[in-house]
Amino acid sequence: MAAPGADGGAAISRDPNLPRAQTDTASAEAARSAEADGPGAATGLPQNYPDLWSRLRAGFALSPLEGSVVEQNEQWFANNPEFMQAMMERARLYLYYIVEEVEKRGLPTEIALLPAIESAYKPYAYSRARASGLWQFMAPTGRLYGLKMNWWVDGRRDVEAATQAALDYLQKLHNEFNGDWHLALAAYNAGEGKVGRMMELNRRKGLPTSYTHLKLKRETRNYVPRLQAMANIVANPQKYGVQLADIQNKPYFTRVETGSQIDLGIVAKLTDMPLDDLQKINPGLNRWATDPEGPHTLLVPVEKKDALVAGLNNLPAEERVQWRGHEVKRGDTMHDVARRYGVTPETVRSANGVKGNILQVGQNLMIPLSTRALMPVIAGNPNRAVTRVAANGVQPVVHRVRAGETLWSIARRYGVLVSQIVHWNLLETSDVLQLGQRLKIWTGGGPSAAIGSPNG
Repeated sequence: MAAPGADGGAAISRDPNLPRAQTDTASAEAARSAEADGPGAATGLPQNYPDLWSRLRAGFALSPLEGSVVEQNEQWFANNPEFMQAMMERARLYLYYIVEEVEKRGLPTEIALLPAIESAYKPYAYSRARASGLWQFMAPTGRLYGLKMNWWVDGRRDVEAATQAALDYLQKLHNEFNGDWHLALAAYNAGEGKVGRMMELNRRKGLPTSYTHLKLKRETRNYVPRLQAMANIVANPQKYGVQLADIQNKPYFTRVETGSQIDLGIVAKLTDMPLDDLQKINPGLNRWATDPEGPHTLLVPVEKKDALVAGLNNLPAEERVQWRGHEVKRGDTMHDVARRYGVTPETVRSANGVKGNILQVGQNLMIPLSTRALMPVIAGNPNRAVTRVAANGVQPVVHRVRAGETLWSIARRYGVLVSQIVHWNLLETSDVLQLGQRLKIWTGGGPSAAIGSPNG
């Protein structure tokens, strides 16, 4: 997504193997399967559809595009079943919520498929242009639409908050472009300023101002046809030989009031679920715990709600967080900070991967309140921004990036995988390393077994 009014092209995190548009005309006949008529199609009641795909199809309402670009995208999706299956497995967690919110606003349900195009339903997707989340918000646009971004949270990755913001923005664009969804979607991708100027240019030349007639960048010319292609496949998967994942027509997660800040490791223990699974539905959290300033809520799978509520009722607020965040102020020393929190300087250094006693004003430190905070149930999880000391005591090497180094060269130097470095440091494989950037690397015995990314 480009910032509102931006001139540039899309700032989306797209799979590098996705097809590029060859023409600016659009596409194949939109297939609308008879399968869409399941139980509930007659009544229109959301709960009556046999699965989420049937419910989604019933709300398709965009004017179909026709032409070669849609056909190219249909072919690519159909010929890449691994991509489709991985994308749908991720969508299983989020799609019900998105469909619900789209329906509440009376929008075409094709809009619920937009994250497939923006991020492939990867909540941690991060583009080279610094767009983030399912809906690929740039930071300025996210703030404009009320998304909270601080040391603790990034609302662009918050499933619920980002969905609401994206739908707000799309509705604004829809109104701005006089009810033309194709133009609104193009503006979501390229920026309304760019689309508006191309329309004005065509007006001066006496040319049509519809989406397919505008001289837009290739990425934007391909954007709406790609969404159309995805909708066509969902509408009639048999036609394209695509097997849709089984996604039930019921919510996957629900929101629970925690009453105070809480450590995700404690929630994982109370609900008896892997921390990675908890993070996948709470990807907006930057740290090991919820924001101390609130809101004091957390998403959990529906079937885990009762266990968490019961556990919280028996857990005093002072035991819900075993760490504290400390922002270094002018005059702070390592010994001062350690003494303030009743821990040793070595504990502060170990928890933050710091060598020596030099602190920088504005630096954020994570302070364990007790030694047991160094051994939580998810101590070996590399995606938890705080738990960097494994239960067996192995500590990471902190590598400072030098000129010319890449993730691959650093991985080879330490005998680890690129995917491990990416996972340990909350990176994307496409990220460009910065000179002097610090990377934490376990060379053995620590959380090296946890390979992969939270994107699933």
